[in-house]
Amino acid sequence: MIESILLPVVSLGGLGLIFGSGLAVASRVFAVEVDPKVEKIRSALPGANCGACGYPGCDAFANGVVLGEAPANGCPVGGADTAERIGEIMGSEVGAVERKVARVICNGTTCNATEKFEYNGIKDCKAAALVQGGSKSCQYGCLGLGTCYDVCPFDAITIEDGIAHVDPDKCTACGNCLDACPKNVIEWAPYEQKVVVDCNSKEFGKDVKVKCTTGCIGCQICVKACPFDAMEFEDKLAKINYDKCTNCMVCAEKCPTNAIWADFSERKTAEVIEDKCIGCTICAKKCPVDAIDGELKKVHEVDPDKCIGCGVCEEKCPKDAIIMK
Repeated sequence: MIESILLPVVSLGGLGLIFGSGLAVASRVFAVEVDPKVEKIRSALPGANCGACGYPGCDAFANGVVLGEAPANGCPVGGADTAERIGEIMGSEVGAVERKVARVICNGTTCNATEKFEYNGIKDCKAAALVQGGSKSCQYGCLGLGTCYDVCPFDAITIEDGIAHVDPDKCTACGNCLDACPKNVIEWAPYEQKVVVDCNSKEFGKDVKVKCTTGCIGCQICVKACPFDAMEFEDKLAKINYDKCTNCMVCAEKCPTNAIWADFSERKTAEVIEDKCIGCTICAKKCPVDAIDGELKKVHEVDPDKCIGCGVCEEKCPKDAIIMK
């Protein structure tokens, strides 16, 4: 009886020992050498494995950087700090990284937008979009059923008043929400951007007004008002060229339908530091709204009622005599 039990145990144990030894030898013989830089870069990454870098995960991205196939600043989740650490590991300088965040370009809330019908189906934007394009009268608007919320791994999205909202401080630019949205109503915007066109409609103004009280009607008042040619008009919709925009917020002030959002609490005004100003008049010449007065070689003054807070004077002043407050 004992022998009938011991024999299988010993046999299996022996086989396990033989196979284990074989695997140990094989792991050494066929081992693939890993560049130590790959492991260092991997440890420097946030570990989100979100794919925003264009690679299937952090391991693949780290390997891509070492092979020279991926840029050191290619991780949008890690941002500038991660890019700097990767640059140190690779022994190279890394260019400036502009942080971008997702932005829902729609203000079609339950109060602003009309509905074609009452939707009682699955609470999923993709499913709802299959039913006549969704319940909202505007076929370009956010359906607000939370498909983007479901795919966001960072809790950066909330659903309020029938539309999605992105918290820029939580957004890591992983891109999951952009891929999930069936209406393509989410796009990238610079983190520091304080002015955004909150409309995605490609319809004519008359149709827009019927369907949404805060939609862009294509009047192009913002285009004419922008002192920096940052407002563009394409496909019946106003667009902001973020490379030209200075966050002066003039477009938002002029928009008759409030289709352009601006954080006016962040608006600043130029102020001259008297003991630094040499009266060179450069600021007065560069000001797009003639908000600065002063004679040559005399301290200049800023008219706060005219100043739009664009910051051009601060940028152009050779003596750093102007600050934005």
